[in-house]
Amino acid sequence: MKNIKLSLIALFVLLSGITFSQKITLLEGDLSFLKGEKFLNIEYDYSKCAVGKFKTEAEYLDKKTAEYNEKEAGKGDAWRESWVGDRQGKFEPMFEELFNKNTGKLDLYTGNEKVAKYKMIVRTTFVEPGFNVYVTKKPASIDLIIDFVEVANPDKIICTIVSKKNPGRTMGYNDMDTGIRISESYALAGKKLGAFITKNVGK
Repeated sequence: MKNIKLSLIALFVLLSGITFSQKITLLEGDLSFLKGEKFLNIEYDYSKCAVGKFKTEAEYLDKKTAEYNEKEAGKGDAWRESWVGDRQGKFEPMFEELFNKNTGKLDLYTGNEKVAKYKMIVRTTFVEPGFNVYVTKKPASIDLIIDFVEVANPDKIICTIVSKKNPGRTMGYNDMDTGIRISESYALAGKKLGAFITKNVGK
């Protein structure tokens, strides 16, 4: 059931014709090294991530956990576990699904099981969780820095792409859950990155 829901969200983002304000920029290097490659390993890094008005994710998690636990014993701990669990349960699968759909023309695919010459490190630098309280709502949003390295030489960065202001929202009230909103952001970021690579890999 969860996989069906993720696929439906991915389809919504894939087919959406709405223009968002996200920006994607090739900061350093070029993408020519990916020409002819079939697989691209992937790694995620959340270690230097600001959340909303908080400079670090740790500050945000500590405050929200304490607030929820004060209202109901154990609620904050469960919320914190869900926040972290959504990375592998929602965000990363959505990012990869939309990325792969948009690099199909290159026959280039990413995933954690693939053995490849190159790897991209997806670093989340900012998360705006957003909110939906019926009468008003604010989309989630994420900023990413994507570094490309050789698997055999991970300390040497070949190329860097910056992807900013990737909004996450759904139609109606389907995004009451923070994880759903943020997973939309990762889906859009994956879609835009895949399209950007497809467009620029031969240049």
